[in-house]
Amino acid sequence: MAESERTSSDPMNLLVNASVGMWFWSLQCWGLSITALGLLFGVKAVPGVLLMCFPRGGEGRRKMNKKTLFLVEVAIFAALAFLLDLVSNFIFSRIWPQGGSVSIAMVPVFLMAYRWGLKGGLTTGFLLGLLQVVSGTAWIGHPVQGFIDYFLAFTVVGFAGVFAKQVTEGYREGNKGRGAAYATIGMFIGSFLRFLCHYVSGIVFFGSENGQPVAIFSLTYNGTYMLASFVLCTAVLILLYSAASRVLIKNVHHAK
Repeated sequence: MAESERTSSDPMNLLVNASVGMWFWSLQCWGLSITALGLLFGVKAVPGVLLMCFPRGGEGRRKMNKKTLFLVEVAIFAALAFLLDLVSNFIFSRIWPQGGSVSIAMVPVFLMAYRWGLKGGLTTGFLLGLLQVVSGTAWIGHPVQGFIDYFLAFTVVGFAGVFAKQVTEGYREGNKGRGAAYATIGMFIGSFLRFLCHYVSGIVFFGSENGQPVAIFSLTYNGTYMLASFVLCTAVLILLYSAASRVLIKNVHHAK
């Protein structure tokens, strides 16, 4: 065996290479997080400066604080979702080599959907898809496929926000069963809409294996990880609301 082959297969070298690789990805993820925050916050930087220089009344300041809080939360939750998805892709890339993984990356999107309604969920989902494309972690074989699988698929997860009011009122009034029920329905809608995007993309842009009809292959390929992700995200989010519902529902979505 050649010296280079022995060196490359040495366990210590493999461990060092893996550690360096994870360190590199950590730096890149932190950079993307800061970039996401800067992109969203920078859009409103000028109005914020004007407000400090020319302060308005209490109502105007309250509206500006609400808008700034929304932008900051969208950036932070989208970055968190991206990090969770990155870890899952690293673990499950051998099982779903054409993209997709069992992940709790949708949890931050669902949280924003229930905290801020549709605008929170849709914006966070869109930014999550954008981060995946910009980072180079997206599996894109065609521009339209990339748009469907990332921008559209993760944006529609935010439609869980149609039940934001019911979820918030349920937990705020101490009716955890009602809040959990509406939260589950919302997460099912968001997960199912995302699955439809991947399913259609799989039929149009991807082939099949072992002679299976492409529709069946796309159903099994995308359905397996999406079903598992829905169940896992639902369990995690319900546990979060059960343990810290007062913190999670203390937001400006229903503030007057």
